Amino acid sequence: MNRLKDATSPYLLQHADNPVEWFEWGEEAFAEARRRDVPLLISVGYSACHWCHVMAHESFEDEGTAALMNAHFVNVKVDREERPDVDAVYMAATQAMTGHGGWPMTVFATPGGHPFYTGTYFPRPQFQRLLAGVSNAWNGDRQAVLEQGSKIVEALTERAALPSGPVPTPDTLARAVRGLSESFDPVRGGFGGAPKFPPSMALEFLLRHAAAGAGARDGDGREGRTTVATATTMAERTLEAMARGGLYDQLGGGFARYSVDADWVVPHFEKMLYDNALLLRVYAHWWRATGSVLARRIALETADWLLAEMRTPEGGFASALDADSEGVEGKFYVWTPEEVREVLGEEDGAWAVSLFEVTGTFEHGTSVLQLLDDPDEAERFARVRSALLAARARRVRPGRDDKVVAAWNGLAVAALAETGALFDRPDLVAAARAAAVLLEEVHLDGDRLLRTSRDGRAGSNAGVLEDYADLAEGLLALYGVTGEVRWFHRAGALLETVLTRFADGSGGFFDTADDAERLFQRPQDPTDNATPSGQFAAAGALLSYAALTGSARHREAAEAALGTVTVLADKHARFAGWGLAVAQAAVSGPVEVAVVGPAGDPATAALHRAALLSPVPGLVVALGEPGAEEVPLLAGRGLVGGEPAAYVCRGFTCRMPVTTPAALKAELAGSGTSGEGSGTSGESA
Repeated sequence: MNRLKDATSPYLLQHADNPVEWFEWGEEAFAEARRRDVPLLISVGYSACHWCHVMAHESFEDEGTAALMNAHFVNVKVDREERPDVDAVYMAATQAMTGHGGWPMTVFATPGGHPFYTGTYFPRPQFQRLLAGVSNAWNGDRQAVLEQGSKIVEALTERAALPSGPVPTPDTLARAVRGLSESFDPVRGGFGGAPKFPPSMALEFLLRHAAAGAGARDGDGREGRTTVATATTMAERTLEAMARGGLYDQLGGGFARYSVDADWVVPHFEKMLYDNALLLRVYAHWWRATGSVLARRIALETADWLLAEMRTPEGGFASALDADSEGVEGKFYVWTPEEVREVLGEEDGAWAVSLFEVTGTFEHGTSVLQLLDDPDEAERFARVRSALLAARARRVRPGRDDKVVAAWNGLAVAALAETGALFDRPDLVAAARAAAVLLEEVHLDGDRLLRTSRDGRAGSNAGVLEDYADLAEGLLALYGVTGEVRWFHRAGALLETVLTRFADGSGGFFDTADDAERLFQRPQDPTDNATPSGQFAAAGALLSYAALTGSARHREAAEAALGTVTVLADKHARFAGWGLAVAQAAVSGPVEVAVVGPAGDPATAALHRAALLSPVPGLVVALGEPGAEEVPLLAGRGLVGGEPAAYVCRGFTCRMPVTTPAALKAELAGSGTSGEGSGTSGESA
């Protein structure tokens, strides 16, 4: 029988009516495989995955294919978003065996879970032949199959971990910029060719490097103006190209997962929480650094989209929107010229067809909307856009995976808190806080974090490293915006678990805790993928926490975790974007600002806002009333002449306090970003 009907994962529930006798991942499936003496067939995917749906329709809903699967295998369906650890170990095997990976991922394994044959999407005829072939091999040449599985596990287990180098330096960061420039597309933005994924973490690094300004040095000891200019160009060209192309939903806001072409025109239409949280933060930071009108618009539209489309009734944020509606990829989003004119009338319709490039860029004469230039007629544009959006709302909407993932909600908390503060949008800060409350109340079990929840009920899957690290990052950002000390303390507790349960003893971190379910390999990947790696995310949160507390233990752990960045900087910087961003913050200090003043006082608020508006890389802000002692950076700081004051520090060595936003801005501009000290005397905490 199919055992998915009681699953909490929306992806698993999509397969609950398949004729396949699916098991959830767990001991029951392994025991059944041992009892029947048959292999496991492990199918891994996620709810917004287009080709997962295709394989489901072709094979898993087909009675004949299901009969073959049921007769010869114990079939296990895995939601990779619920079980990233399971996904990681089998993806490593798939990539090692086939040279590539992707979803759906199809793995044949022994009853003990050791993989011996892997692949991704298989069309039904090929899949049926594969089922028969694997079954024949299992029954006819068992020893060879077992040896194959053992060799794969041995190779993966013995594969040397990515070596760690010294702590990144300004030279490391300049080399990374030059490395990124080698694959940069100067015409269309982004890196490499098709398909193009939004390089969120690399963009954050480039913005931080640009903000570091002339303090960055290149490898020859000259002023790093060349790499700073290069970083600025790469970041701004890519951010503008993504925002104006089809990757961005020009009507409703929000970014799709990736572009299938090199021009950012035709997206793979699924929308993921993690992409939009990361990009929201980057666009907000772009505005903070430059005042770009486009950056402001995209940041606020993306934030509004998150609240309108992704927020759950409990206050968290859903994982994804599907690419398909009515079984057709992109149907919800694309338009023909005739459809545009039908909604708008002939005159506005012709204008909109030209404005949005409705020229048959997708399939069957339809187009993905682009906005290559801002229209001169703002009122007309607003009216046209509103009418098209209202018409689109009457279409069948894509499905939504409404499970709440701790890590991705942590990214959303950070992005919404900072965006709300920068643009004076208290509703965004309130949404960030509500998500943090949900994660605190539902996902936390003592000092341990559960990865997912749905409908306000926690799942049973243990949090992995990225859950702890991204949530700690989000809570520290929320503390910096609100001054609520509870978030600072909660982040510290999460990081304590990171240090005690995930450390590998060599300066890095495993992706699972020391008491997590034992798989055939303990996953550990320090490189970024679609989201910051757990190791680099942990390094960032540890660095910020160290800056707020003066803790050498946390600072040293962050620096040790960044050793991998030095190894990746030259040739593989795209896979270390978040690590490079954190390293830029470490090289720059990070700068610390303690804002002390009565809560609700306009002068306190003005100083606080001036601090948050600074683009200094990795800057941390502590906010509290006079006499506050719970956050060490605030301890001993007081009013100056009865006025709220701001203290600019590095390594807990502070300049003289200032009492006006203009003076604080000047202090931050001169705070030093080269990693060589502030060059001024001041009080030492």
